[in-house]
Amino acid sequence: MKGRLLKVAVGVALAVSVLPAPAAQADLSLDLNLGEIVDNVLPGPSTPDTTPSTTSPRITKRTTQPGVISTVLGTLGLSSTAQAAATGTNGGGAPGARTSQKTLVLYDNTGPWAWLGEAYAVQTGNLVSHGSSYVMHPVGAYTAGEISGYTGVIYIGSTYDEPLPVAFLDDVLATTKPVLWMAHNIWQLTARAPSFATTYGWNWVQYDTGAATNVRYENTDLSRDPLATPSGLMITQISNPAIASAPAVATGSVAGPINWATKAKNLTYIGEIPFSYVGHGDRYLAAADLISKVSNPTMADRKRALVRIEDVGPDADPNELRAIADYLRAQNVPFSIAVYPRFANPLGADNNGVAEFANLAQRPQVVNALRYMTQRGGTILMHGYTHQFGTAINPYDGRSGNDFEFYMAHVNENDSVIYDGPVPGDSASWMQGRINSATTAFNLAGFTRPTIFEPPHYAASAVDYQVIQQNFGKRYDRGLYFGGYCPGGACGTGTPDYSKIYGQYFPYLVRDVYGSVVAPEAVGNVEPEPFNNHPARLPADLVKTAQQLKVVDDGVASFFYHPYLGTGYLQQTVQGLKNAGYTFVSVGTLMAG
Repeated sequence: MKGRLLKVAVGVALAVSVLPAPAAQADLSLDLNLGEIVDNVLPGPSTPDTTPSTTSPRITKRTTQPGVISTVLGTLGLSSTAQAAATGTNGGGAPGARTSQKTLVLYDNTGPWAWLGEAYAVQTGNLVSHGSSYVMHPVGAYTAGEISGYTGVIYIGSTYDEPLPVAFLDDVLATTKPVLWMAHNIWQLTARAPSFATTYGWNWVQYDTGAATNVRYENTDLSRDPLATPSGLMITQISNPAIASAPAVATGSVAGPINWATKAKNLTYIGEIPFSYVGHGDRYLAAADLISKVSNPTMADRKRALVRIEDVGPDADPNELRAIADYLRAQNVPFSIAVYPRFANPLGADNNGVAEFANLAQRPQVVNALRYMTQRGGTILMHGYTHQFGTAINPYDGRSGNDFEFYMAHVNENDSVIYDGPVPGDSASWMQGRINSATTAFNLAGFTRPTIFEPPHYAASAVDYQVIQQNFGKRYDRGLYFGGYCPGGACGTGTPDYSKIYGQYFPYLVRDVYGSVVAPEAVGNVEPEPFNNHPARLPADLVKTAQQLKVVDDGVASFFYHPYLGTGYLQQTVQGLKNAGYTFVSVGTLMAG
């Protein structure tokens, strides 16, 4: 896999200045341009210009006929909030999660931006699962006293002036349990408590839309994408430092330093949605850590690392595989091997137009090299069946290791990879057939079926993810998710909207909304040359990301590596992570919790 996950590049029409004005909702437009890059980019929540009221190098071929992507913001057809809240029982904890903890995740779901509220809740729930089980549902379905059934509460305010139940506001003010509040509608809480500033030692001021592009957390500088700034960052003012503090501070705006996060007593407030426009080393990591402090306040702070050898198929070079195994064995580094067991090149790319095919069993030298790798600490993963789709250019040249297998994509005129939707004929039975064929190919080569799955290019449909869960229960990837999949918080009961697509990388082990335990990959991979509008990424860049990842308790510095790059870059990355204080473990050890 080339190793970049989907980015939803979004242009949101917003004012870019901090102005006091009436609390009316601004008119916003959303232009979706789906592309495969390392960032996970959802748009930021809509923020009016107001003050709230007090109420691979092998790849050379590109497609030339880009398809059409729907950008229509439709309704999601959500079920009633009461029914959804009753059925929203998804949210099992990952292995190692604290069984005595249970977190309530609440989100906004009104207006044309309802799908964003669901998307942010999905991402929050995925992260919460590292520390505890959880239930998520719209805040509008909250009932008085509901907080008593949970050990902590997280609310994501994505809709400006979402009507919040008075019962919820009163319970937040009365509880001593941890509460994490993000972005909008904090003014409704403070209005409900006239003595809020005295009790908590801080208050909100107004939104800043300046260039606050750096967030310092745990003595570490994290990035904040400039595209996130128009959505606003709430300025808070601490009046009593004996009660309140700022765990994270944003800088770069003409407004001066801004409390990105403000904490007092049991309440922590983040002044924005930290899931919009997320890249490597992003302030998203600070949010992930703050979320874990709600889901499991006694989280262990292990610093572990994973390495995965990527895109190994029947066409692999056995000598390259052996060299990789020898180096990692010498360093006492366990590793994973992402293997597709059938090579397909139906269009004859790089072969004078002559088609070529081979199963793993037909390449005994590769089979022997894989056995050699497993004897030296390697764990084989199933990386699809052919790592390409039929005779389609999807999106490069139809060749295994280059193309998508479970999702359609093309390269547009701007050299960006665009996600088009599920493959023709996608269904549970089709996906099961691919897994069965891959299993047979592994068996014929003398291997049992791997126990962990990785979708090529980290892309599959919601149906495919469900089948993967049923067969494996474990993945090693970055997740791909779709609007409408979790109506009212009941994941799997809705119809996924493939025009509303977003990805998420994880800094630690999670159980995502598909039910699978997911080993994280948050550091990326070495790419010596830029491609598809992505910059080159060298070992020093991976090590920098891993250093930033240390702000997360129990963070996992996980990266993947293509064997055709040799061992030089691999040595630099492994040594850099060791020097940063990480200990390499096997993916099986990590997934055990």
